[in-house]
Amino acid sequence: MLHRIFGLETEYGLLIHEDRPDHSPTWFAHQIRHHLFQVQRRGVLDLHHRGHDEPPGNGGFLTNGGRIYLDMGHLEYASPECHSLTDVVASDRAGDLLLQRTIEDLGLSDHVSLIKNNIDHETDATFGSHENYLVSRRFPFSRRGLAPFVTFLVTRQIFTGAGRIGAAGPQDAWIQMDRLIVPRAAAGARGDSKLPFQISQRSDYIVNDFFEWVQHNRAIVNTRDEPLADPNEYRRIHLLLGDFHMAEYRTGVKLGVAGLVLQLIEEGHAPQDLEIDEPVEALQEISQDQERSWVIRLQSQRTMSALDIQERFLDCALRHCKGQDEETDWVLAQWASVLNDLRGDYQKLVGRVDWASKLWLLECFREAEGLDWGDSLLKSLDLEYHNLNPSKGLYAGLVEEGRVPRMTTDALIQIAMDEAPKNTRAYGRSALVRHLLGGWSPSNADQGAKPDGLFPAYVINWSIFQVRGRAPFPMPDPFRTYRDEVRTHLEPAIV
Repeated sequence: MLHRIFGLETEYGLLIHEDRPDHSPTWFAHQIRHHLFQVQRRGVLDLHHRGHDEPPGNGGFLTNGGRIYLDMGHLEYASPECHSLTDVVASDRAGDLLLQRTIEDLGLSDHVSLIKNNIDHETDATFGSHENYLVSRRFPFSRRGLAPFVTFLVTRQIFTGAGRIGAAGPQDAWIQMDRLIVPRAAAGARGDSKLPFQISQRSDYIVNDFFEWVQHNRAIVNTRDEPLADPNEYRRIHLLLGDFHMAEYRTGVKLGVAGLVLQLIEEGHAPQDLEIDEPVEALQEISQDQERSWVIRLQSQRTMSALDIQERFLDCALRHCKGQDEETDWVLAQWASVLNDLRGDYQKLVGRVDWASKLWLLECFREAEGLDWGDSLLKSLDLEYHNLNPSKGLYAGLVEEGRVPRMTTDALIQIAMDEAPKNTRAYGRSALVRHLLGGWSPSNADQGAKPDGLFPAYVINWSIFQVRGRAPFPMPDPFRTYRDEVRTHLEPAIV
C-alpha cells in the first residue's frame, strides 16, 4: 500500500473446560505468559512500570518486534509495525500460533481453549480487535475531515463483521443521548438479546462517534492522540469498533480498504455527501437488520443502503488509486468482488466473510437438529467457530475442506513468529530483543530489575529504548529499520 504502516492488537478470550476455583482465566493467562517468556524465551519481559495497571513483568516485547502482555487479566498481542498487508496478516496469525503452541507445550489443550472473538455470551463482556493506521500529522483529524471515514466504518461491517447470535444485554448496552451515555434499556432503544443473528459482534458496544477512551465509552473513531512516532510528522488512527477475523484473507482486505479510504481523505478525493444522520444507531441497525437490506438515513434525509455507500467509496478508489502498486490493485479487486457477491446469496461468501461462514454453519446445524435460535448449543457453536485449536475450531474445519482462500502461507507465519518485518523499525527492535536474550537470563531479569536502585537494566517502548549505562535511543520514524544503528549503539555487549 502507498506509504502506510499497519498494526493490529488482539485481546484473546480463554474458555475454561473445568470448574476449578483455583484455575481462572487469569491464572491460565499468567501460566501462558510465564512459559512464553521464561521457558520458550520468545522475548524479554518489561522491567519497568508501563502504567498503574502494568507492573514490571506484566508483558514484554518479542523477537518478532511485537508485544504480548496481560490487559486487565486477559492476554493481548500487539503485532509489530508492518508496511505491507501480507506482513500484517502473517504477524497477526503469528500471535495466534505463538499462544496456541504455548498452551500445547504446557499440556493444557484439554483444559483451556484460546478464543479469538469479541464477546462472551455468558457475561456479555467484549474483547477488542484494535486496528492501527499511521497517517500524516497533516491528516484532517476533525469531525468534518473524518466524516467520510465514519460513514465508511459504519457501513463496512457488511463484509467485515464476524457475526453473532443475539445482541448485548440491556445492562451492558449503552448509547449516547444529548451528550450523556445512558443504558440502552433506559432510553427505550433496541437491545434484544433474543435476536436470531446479527452480522457484527462489536457494534452493540459502540456508544459514541468520537471519543478518546477505549473502555465503557467506545467510539467509532478513537481520538486519543498517541502516535508512538514523531508527533510532528505522524498521527496514529486507532480503531476499536471492528470484529476479529478467523479468515486471514478478510483481515487483509479490511485493513487494505481502510488504508485506501484514508488515502482518499488525505488527498481530498473522498465522497463528501454521505454523512450519516445517527452513526451509532446506524451501526447497530445495520448489524441487526434481519433482512440484510442495510438501509440507513443520511444527514440529507435521503436513505441509502450500506452496500450502495460502499460502492461509492470503491468507485472513488478505482478512479484515484488504481495502478499505484500491486497490493492496491489486489485490494480493489477483492473489494469489488465481495460487494458484488453481497448482492446475491450470502452463501457465495462462505470462507471469505466470517459472518457468512458462521451463519451458514449454524443454519446447517440448526436445521439438521431442529433447533431454534435461542438454543444454548448454538451459542456454544458460535463460540467454537473462533477456537484457535485446529482440532476443535469450526473455522479450522472450513480450512480443511478447502473452502477458505489464503493470503499468506504456513511458512510465512512460522517466520513471522520469530522475525520482524524487515522494512520497519520493528526490525531494529527485534535486534535489541535478541541482544538482550543473548546476555540476559530470565532469573536475573526477575530478581535484578533495579540492582542499583535507580534504573532497570533496560526499558523498551515502541518508539524509544534505553539500556543501563547508555543514552536513550529514540526511534521516531516507523518506516526506518534502525537495524545497524541499534547494533552500533549496543556495542560492546552488556556486562
